Amino acid sequence: MVQWWLLVFLSLCSLTHGLNPGVIGRITQKGIDYGRQIGLIAIQDKLKTLHIPDISDSVKVSTIGKVEYRISGMRIVNLGLPQSAVGLAPGTGISLSITNAYIQINGNWQVKYLRFIKDHGTFDLSLSGITISATIGVTHDETGRPTVWPAGCSANVASANVKFHGGASWLYNLFKSSIDKALRNALDSQLCTVVSGAIESIKPHLKTLNVLVRVDHFAEVDYSLVLPPLIPKTYIDLGVKGEFYNIGQHREPPFSAPSFSLPNEASNMLYIGLSAFTINSATFVYNNAGVLQINVTDEMIPKSSPVHLNTKTLGLFVPEVARRYPNMPVILNVRATQQPSASIQPNNVTLQSTASMSAYAVQANSTLAPLFDLNVVTSVSLNFNISGLRLVGSLSLDNIEISLQKSFVGPFEVGSLNHIIQFTLKAIVVPRLNELLTTGFPLPTIEKLRLVGPQIKILKDFILIGTDLQYEQDGNTTAYLCR
Repeated sequence: MVQWWLLVFLSLCSLTHGLNPGVIGRITQKGIDYGRQIGLIAIQDKLKTLHIPDISDSVKVSTIGKVEYRISGMRIVNLGLPQSAVGLAPGTGISLSITNAYIQINGNWQVKYLRFIKDHGTFDLSLSGITISATIGVTHDETGRPTVWPAGCSANVASANVKFHGGASWLYNLFKSSIDKALRNALDSQLCTVVSGAIESIKPHLKTLNVLVRVDHFAEVDYSLVLPPLIPKTYIDLGVKGEFYNIGQHREPPFSAPSFSLPNEASNMLYIGLSAFTINSATFVYNNAGVLQINVTDEMIPKSSPVHLNTKTLGLFVPEVARRYPNMPVILNVRATQQPSASIQPNNVTLQSTASMSAYAVQANSTLAPLFDLNVVTSVSLNFNISGLRLVGSLSLDNIEISLQKSFVGPFEVGSLNHIIQFTLKAIVVPRLNELLTTGFPLPTIEKLRLVGPQIKILKDFILIGTDLQYEQDGNTTAYLCR
């Protein structure tokens, strides 16, 4: 039925009042129109299988008295929906109108009159000027998943033209107008039954929606609605929670999503606004999972590098290291001491991180001798791309500040370590993080729907993804509206 994919976005789970969304999705009129193209194909398929019940009645004909007739075996052989429009029913859902539709039907007729005289034949029925107006209501069910219902429908067949074949033409011409009326009345009610059935057929698709999407071994993201869909006249805004959780442990972070709104853009079918809250909930989760740490060893550094992690290299900056622990490998343990925090400004996403870097000399018996602990504050820039249905990222180091927390090798000038610390972060830590970021995390996905030409803008307080959509079914790809 009409853009069931659109309705998936409408209610991505139960409504939790009083919360700001971390993600806002907007479906524009362009997206709604594309859904109409998909929906009309589904409606035509439903109409082709329309069962029209047999009609039996009687009519008084002045010349011969009571005539009993039966219309049976009706089937649709041709139909067209040349004009249609879909829009929004503010506060309710989606409105659909179809005009100037036509249906051609074949069937059988039988008559009985003067008690024992019978006649029969076939007929062709052309129905034209058909109009259908329907409203699709949108809500959520007891499981928190979206659901829809027929919020209203009216249908009218403007004219019916019956051509009979076989039998005595003088006979059926006497009650042709009665059959015309009976067939129009039957189709009026049947058309709305088809539309209601098509709306009901959306529900199984919606029930398959997984509102809690696994990201990796540590995290999952919640794509449930926190507000009812906002449905004005030209777009639908969907307030999605967009919050990361540790798998199996839904612990709320010590911060909440701020309010934000999307710009008035309409050149794409779909816009997704991703606030800093979603990114920060991810860093909160991964920090809680204890995965924001790494042991850096000399094996991670290319052999051709002029810099290596050993006491000889460190001794160039801190001579006491080389004196106490000559010719020993060094391990650097880098671990976040606070949750990294993201801020989003126009054209720039910045992540501030505070970490501890502990240096150890690896002695001959494999025991670790502590050398020093540093406090490392970094600022990195985040860049994003779309890969399939996932948002992937990469980061680059902008700034670093180091300070000495504790020394086990006596006092030294910490600034002398700037070069080797920057080398370690840029050559090893940042590439390892970028490997993780290339996996990305899944955007709210819809079955058989892919993004076409997605573009990313960095605005104040949120990232805006604008994209067209393409629906694929049974190996066939529907055309998408070009920008």
